[in-house]
Amino acid sequence: MTYAVDQLHEEIAYVAYHFHWPRAEILDLEHHERRRWVQHISDINLRAREGR
Repeated sequence: MTYAVDQLHEEIAYVAYHFHWPRAEILDLEHHERRRWVQHISDINLRAREGR
């Protein structure tokens, strides 16, 4: 199974933007680990918007 290149780029941009990690470091993450970081960032942003 191949991973959609557009989705991969979106995840890299998302993590890099929020955590300022370098592209190579993000690419070294396993898929499930990168998705977990994306979810964590999303949760952080949601809580911030809700004022928690």
